[in-house]
Amino acid sequence: MTQPVDESQLTPKCSRRDALKSVATGVIAVGTTSASSVRSAFAEFDDQKKLEPRPWIQIRGIYGGFPDEILKRGQTPADYGINAIWIGSGGLKQEKIEQYHELGLKVFAEYNSMHFANYLKKHPLAAPIGADGSPSPPPHGWQGVSAFDPGYRKNRMDEFRRVLETFDIDGIWLDYHHSHASWERAEPVMPDTDFSPAALKQFQEKTGIPLPDQVNAAAQQLLGPLREEWTQFRCDVFTDWVREYRDILDTVHPKALLGTFHCPWSPEDYDGAIRHKLAIDLPAQAKYLDVFSIMPYHARFGHPQDPAWVARQTRNLGKLLNLKGEPSEKHQIWPIVQLADWGEPVGVDQVSAVLDSGTIQPSTGAMVFHWSGISKDWEKVEALGRFYRGIRPSSHDLKQTFPDADDTTR
Repeated sequence: MTQPVDESQLTPKCSRRDALKSVATGVIAVGTTSASSVRSAFAEFDDQKKLEPRPWIQIRGIYGGFPDEILKRGQTPADYGINAIWIGSGGLKQEKIEQYHELGLKVFAEYNSMHFANYLKKHPLAAPIGADGSPSPPPHGWQGVSAFDPGYRKNRMDEFRRVLETFDIDGIWLDYHHSHASWERAEPVMPDTDFSPAALKQFQEKTGIPLPDQVNAAAQQLLGPLREEWTQFRCDVFTDWVREYRDILDTVHPKALLGTFHCPWSPEDYDGAIRHKLAIDLPAQAKYLDVFSIMPYHARFGHPQDPAWVARQTRNLGKLLNLKGEPSEKHQIWPIVQLADWGEPVGVDQVSAVLDSGTIQPSTGAMVFHWSGISKDWEKVEALGRFYRGIRPSSHDLKQTFPDADDTTR
């Protein structure tokens, strides 16, 4: 995910706020179309697109904080078609949750899974180990922690339990649940990890495949002839974390949803990096999850002129998980789409096009990244409101599509 997050859980070195400031402004653009013609194209989209209710869209959300700026204007989130918000777990306040529940909103938490870098201050041996046997430097400042460190796993599970026991939230979304990497950019950096003693020992015990004693020699085997076995092993470990998160949620707060913010790549992108590099196996994790929030930030990922990329990546996810966005399906896809500037700006004239792509089936909900950014540009908030209100279904339409839906989905 991206700033704003629970920054109390991040060291200054890997803060996403700092990372935003350090991003090179020239994210690779697609084609040579001028900025003025791009603006014209999006304006034409807005003029020609007739918004109609989309009853399959249950959630119209915003990510990144309580939208108090709306209340200060004497309005409510419903005036902008908003019915759900996402808050970093470190920013949750029960009185605020109750306030927004009374306004008819769902309140979801975002939870930092694998990038709680403060843990390394007291436990430096939990750092991911590179193929040379040394701690892997944090790419672009994104410091991950080893999924194989038992103390770190206990730390994350204990905090996860505390959040669910403390706050009356409607769900909690795993964030940063991937290996040590910097992938939220047009040109990702994904070092090969984690060759820690614990990881190598677990691999041999799990697979029965012996490895050389030297880390660099073992890494050569695991990245070469044993690549598939190594990839599956790592994916299984990350999936087992999700299983444990699910067990805790079912015990402590069984009515809450478990979601995940995750990389938007298809299995083929970057030579299968979503599995080989990031250790994300979405079909396997589906057993334990309710909602998949793909992160197709079109401008950030080098598609500033192509908001339809959002719909294409979401459609690919639907194919991977065999989801069509129908009422009978157990799992939901709620993309988080980029309206705030991050590296590449997103203009007001792009808002409708981006949200349109994010609310096409198999999506059954959507949220925007991120409130702290767009709230500083009220024209974007108003454009967001026009779109969300335009697709908001009547109670009759909603009940026809989702018979079990409650009033807050309006």
